Amino acid sequence: QKVSVEVLDHLEHLALVDFRDSEGVERLQKAIQFADQLHEVNTDGVEPMDSVLEDRWCLYLREDDVTEGNCTKDLMENAREKVEEYFVAPPGNIPLPKLEERDTFLQGS
Repeated sequence: QKVSVEVLDHLEHLALVDFRDSEGVERLQKAIQFADQLHEVNTDGVEPMDSVLEDRWCLYLREDDVTEGNCTKDLMENAREKVEEYFVAPPGNIPLPKLEERDTFLQGS
C-alpha cells in the first residue's frame, strides 16, 4: 500500500517524525501493512472492553509513597535543552521538507 504525500505530511506534523528518506517511508509502509492485518479479525458480536482487566471486581493500586525526592538539579542535568527548569520536548521542531521534495521519496518507494 502506497502512502500519499498528503498522508505523509499529516503524519509528520502529528508525530514530529521526519520521513525524508526512502528508508523512513518504507518503514512506515511496512508498519501500515502490519496494522492492516487487524482488519481481517472477525469482531462481530464482540463488545468493546473498558479495560483488559475488566473481569476483576477490584483493581488494586499500589501505595503512592514518596521514596526519593529533592533531586531536581540531578534530573535537569539530563535535559538537552531547558527553559526555566523545564525540559523542552521535543528539543526543537524538525525542519520538514516541502511537499514537492517528499514526493520524490514516495515515487522511489
